[in-house]
Amino acid sequence: MFILDKLLVTPIIKQIKMKTIIAATAFVLYANSIFAQEVKSQDVPKPVIDAFSENFKGASVKSWEKEKNGNYEAEFKFNKKEISATFSDDGTLIETENEIAITALPQMVLGIIEKDFPGFKISEVSQITMPSGAQTFETEVKKGNEKFDLIFDSNGNFLMKKADAQEGN
Repeated sequence: MFILDKLLVTPIIKQIKMKTIIAATAFVLYANSIFAQEVKSQDVPKPVIDAFSENFKGASVKSWEKEKNGNYEAEFKFNKKEISATFSDDGTLIETENEIAITALPQMVLGIIEKDFPGFKISEVSQITMPSGAQTFETEVKKGNEKFDLIFDSNGNFLMKKADAQEGN
């Protein structure tokens, strides 16, 4: 029984823990971004500016926002892609968000949206990457005046639904 437990149960528990960590991280980052306010480059701490320059050589920031939790988010273009990167005030990279094409989503995501959110159309898609390499997909969906984001793990499994950040500003 012990061998069977180690072969079957332990990997399942590890997978559940990882999904929980990813979902919790995505929720915390989202909750803090609702209350972000735009700041000028000169008001961004030097360690954040230095970390941005080191991670995204040659890119120039379109705008900076300071989130309620004290993190800083840079919006910019890099390698012809719209990207945002979030840093702690000491310059630690927290996450990177890349806009991607709808066709880049796992087929499973499209199926879940079609089945569980009938009539909703995908208006925007992003791939979020944590420094650990863990990735999630964020899709903004709309139907009439209703709009919200859906978060999926890298395999296309549904993690959570959240109100659109623009509604909170």
